[in-house]
Amino acid sequence: MDERLPYVPGFADRGSLRAPKREGRTLREAVPRRAHAGFSEAPGRPDAVTAVEESNRGRIGELVPIRVGRMVASPFAFLRGSAGLMAYDLAHGTPATGVGAQICGDAHAANFGIYGDARGGLTIDLNDFDETVCGPWEWDLKRLAASLVLAGREAGADEDVCRTAAYDAAGAYRHTLRLLARMPAADAWNAVADEELVSHADAHDLLGTLRRVSEKARRNTSARFAAKSTRETGDGGRVFVDAPPVLRRVSDEEAAAVAASLEEYLGTLPEDRLPLLARYAVHDVAFRVVGTGSVGTRSYVVLLLDHRGKPLVLQVKEARPSVLRPYTVLAGIAGPVPEPGPGPVHEGRRVVLGQRRMQVVSDTLLGWTTVRGRPYQVRQFRNRKGSVDPAALGACEIDDYARMTGALLARAHSHSADPRLLAGYCGKSEELDEAVAAFAVAYADRTERDHAELAAAVRAGRLPAEREV
Repeated sequence: MDERLPYVPGFADRGSLRAPKREGRTLREAVPRRAHAGFSEAPGRPDAVTAVEESNRGRIGELVPIRVGRMVASPFAFLRGSAGLMAYDLAHGTPATGVGAQICGDAHAANFGIYGDARGGLTIDLNDFDETVCGPWEWDLKRLAASLVLAGREAGADEDVCRTAAYDAAGAYRHTLRLLARMPAADAWNAVADEELVSHADAHDLLGTLRRVSEKARRNTSARFAAKSTRETGDGGRVFVDAPPVLRRVSDEEAAAVAASLEEYLGTLPEDRLPLLARYAVHDVAFRVVGTGSVGTRSYVVLLLDHRGKPLVLQVKEARPSVLRPYTVLAGIAGPVPEPGPGPVHEGRRVVLGQRRMQVVSDTLLGWTTVRGRPYQVRQFRNRKGSVDPAALGACEIDDYARMTGALLARAHSHSADPRLLAGYCGKSEELDEAVAAFAVAYADRTERDHAELAAAVRAGRLPAEREV
């Protein structure tokens, strides 16, 4: 080693390369792994109905009943729509390691899925980053584990199966970190490739389901969506067709504002993507309702056509502040991903950078923009996306799915937190797995009570709820 060479900012200090694993082990003394079994409800915890009402603030009023209707469908659905309430509980009622990572913030079991890469292949990973922040890695793991218990209960699995799913998700997370910690850094960065994932997670019983989902995902394209949701115009173009309440046309003024925002969006893309989009023309804009947690936010689909009339559809989706942001400081984490330059955080940029930090392969057309003063993220719509419904899996499959998602979560966290540090903390024993499983069962019980409160409020007329056919 040439001592004449100076330390270069942005790289590791030569003397510190072996320190992270020791630091992780030392952290167990301050925050024992068994402590993660604990969950205590803090005084002043908002009740479920108040939490839902608060989370509806700023959303489009006419769509709020759809959101409530989706959340009241089951305890698992309630969890999916209540990331903010769980963040409150994690910040006030659970121990914190103080180790930050880029976290999903909403890593429940239904937020993993299949999507297309730039070369036409399929990959599987986390796929929803609306709440992403720099936060405690254990929050994602605990949310995943609790969601698996609830999904298993909804599927009719017995309690042992549900608890085992949570236990094995934590075990796969821990095993994957240990694998990554032993690998050369460059190899670890892209490790647990998709074709190896099933074997790594011992998820062979899930193969049939993954094949079916993959086959469906390959057909889930912009072209198919456009064929069903647009009609041809006299000049050879196409426009969207109303399909309320999910899809509706917008005023000329609103459509023009969305279309004009795409100029800012182009400035957020790598320059090598611009010639591709220059071969498309903007033909129409429509409003489209999105999933459980995002219902009531503003979201548009933009129809682009190339010289042969072949479509590409972009989604322009409102990016609200992460519901986790107020709680990360309580957990000893510094805050959101730093923004260069003065001024407030652009929430669309936060979502995009968080997604890029966590995924091995991201949408090549991922960017952000501003429409009428509101921040938005922009991405391809129906980019060969497919998903597993964890609440519809059999007993043998949900355990496989738990191991697979636990491994994917570890890979995602390892891009921003050193896997050696996390592996040093998680260790070789099953102590953390046991603790996370105990937490998951306790929090699933709490969520079922929250769901019951929401259902009672809907029956009493306090909250309007619209069930979709």
